[in-house]
Amino acid sequence: MLSWSDPFVLYAPILVLIVLSFNNSRSRVQWGGFTLDWYSRLFSNRQIMEALSTTLTLAFSSALIATVIGVFGALGIHAMRRKNYQLVMVCTNIPLLNADIVTGIALMLWFVNFMPLGYGSVLLAHITFNIPYVILSVMPKIRQMNLSLYEAARDLGANAVYAFFKIILPQLAGGIVAGFFYGVYDVDGRFCDHIFYKRRRGQYFVNDDLRRDPKRDQTGDVRVVHDHFCVCIFSTSGSQLSARSKGKSKKGESKRMKRRVLSVLLATVALGSTVLSAGCSGKQDAKETLTVFNYGEYMDPAVLDLFYEETGIEVKYEEALTPEEMYTKYKVGAIDYDLLCSTDYMIEKLIKEGELQEIDIDAMENAGNIGDKYWEFSQAFDPENKYTVPYFWGTLGILYDTTKVKEPVDSWDVLFNGEYAGEIIMQNSMRDTYMVAMKALGYSLNSNNEDEVNAAHDLLVKQKPDVQAYLVDEARDEVVAGNATMAVVYSGEAYLGNQYNEDLAYVIPKEGSNVWLDSWCVTKQCDNVDAAQQFLDFLCREDVAEMNFEYIYYSTPNEKVIEGLSEEDRANEALVPADDATENCEVSVQLDPEINDLMNTQWKELKAE
Repeated sequence: MLSWSDPFVLYAPILVLIVLSFNNSRSRVQWGGFTLDWYSRLFSNRQIMEALSTTLTLAFSSALIATVIGVFGALGIHAMRRKNYQLVMVCTNIPLLNADIVTGIALMLWFVNFMPLGYGSVLLAHITFNIPYVILSVMPKIRQMNLSLYEAARDLGANAVYAFFKIILPQLAGGIVAGFFYGVYDVDGRFCDHIFYKRRRGQYFVNDDLRRDPKRDQTGDVRVVHDHFCVCIFSTSGSQLSARSKGKSKKGESKRMKRRVLSVLLATVALGSTVLSAGCSGKQDAKETLTVFNYGEYMDPAVLDLFYEETGIEVKYEEALTPEEMYTKYKVGAIDYDLLCSTDYMIEKLIKEGELQEIDIDAMENAGNIGDKYWEFSQAFDPENKYTVPYFWGTLGILYDTTKVKEPVDSWDVLFNGEYAGEIIMQNSMRDTYMVAMKALGYSLNSNNEDEVNAAHDLLVKQKPDVQAYLVDEARDEVVAGNATMAVVYSGEAYLGNQYNEDLAYVIPKEGSNVWLDSWCVTKQCDNVDAAQQFLDFLCREDVAEMNFEYIYYSTPNEKVIEGLSEEDRANEALVPADDATENCEVSVQLDPEINDLMNTQWKELKAE
């Protein structure tokens, strides 16, 4: 039995999100005052508005087509003999009983082999997912339907189509509407947008932002697949419906009804084919485009608009959460990326695999704005500085609450001595967490020595009872809110945390840490290298680098921007670490495969304990 508190429990998270949407702070635990700025930025963001348009088009077109197929499919199923009826209903229920991922992977394998990934594949995937829901929404209404009214209308002279729309359809209206709106509602929740979609220039879905180009035209393949699928279902539905309409004795009228119903169904097929054609065979825009792969919230959207205004080159912007996700999506090859921004060790891997093109640094007018020491950092994974252009950099250190920690913090040992048991947050990242243990023991974070890795693992196992949680971005918020005394965080997160709580301090321990460096690369898939270099040079320009710096607040390698910082910001170790603070720091590089596998296994065991 529902209690008065159940609706509150269900809707409380939504209410919290609504309130936080008016928060002038990016922190989820710090109220920065009321603002409408987030909404202003939302509606002025061209990419998000285009994503909304694409999503709504997909939602209504897929729901409409699935509803028509589902309604006539349900009528046909209802008219089947008992054995066939049970068999088809079992098949209809399989997608509902299985996890979506099972159906999704099966469809993906079929699409990869028989048609290109594109808007059409997404549309077909959504239609396939939604048809069973429409059928199950309509079937109860069919069982409740009074067919005597239909037969009476036919006896009074109404033709089959007229009787269908005037008698049958109104009785099914509730189920039809329910099935249709389920399809509309469900369109943005499906993962198939990412599995089946090789996006065209400038096309986005809403869930892409809140978080590919076909190489040849195969519209005919898509249309044939779609038409045969629809005609098979529609033919069965029309045949079964006509058989029930007036009885076997009226064979001629039954045939006429079948032809009329099929004409309506074929019109629906034509609609589906038209929508698919628009998605699959529409010509690319004549203007130049670049497909860019970056992390989420790692570039000011205004930068992309400015680049388009100045050059006429449109940037199609893709996002990933982690370097590993970026690498996997790149290697799958569903999207032809021109440029990508990744971190040190992942770039090293791409260079070794021959996935990157050389960049003509000398031809870049603004490359001189990047400080010499950042080019030196890059040499850890790009020895000759041929493949990368530094973008942002930073360190990993300890963010702590000075009101709870009286003595100065200058060593990783503070995380392992047990003094702050239950008040420590570690990074939910294998390399970062092992880096802390390796440095605390005096080892290199890039060690390929099995004994040293085992020693680091033992230290982390011993520390685990003292760890409150393994988090990423939330680590900063927990210290800001006072729920934890200290956390291992990235320097940019530490800077923002200090803006919310002045009692917080950040330190790079004396044993050293990880200096991470995210850089831009030109992929081997890039055909327009000149446009790619133009974009990289644009990012190195002082005003553009400043825009990105003020949007992200990680350390910039652009010396011109650093010179323009206030004295307070230049003294902030989270933004501009002193040279001696990074003296013992290292850049992450690829580990030997055996050591990486060992570390992966140990990390899983650590998290499972």
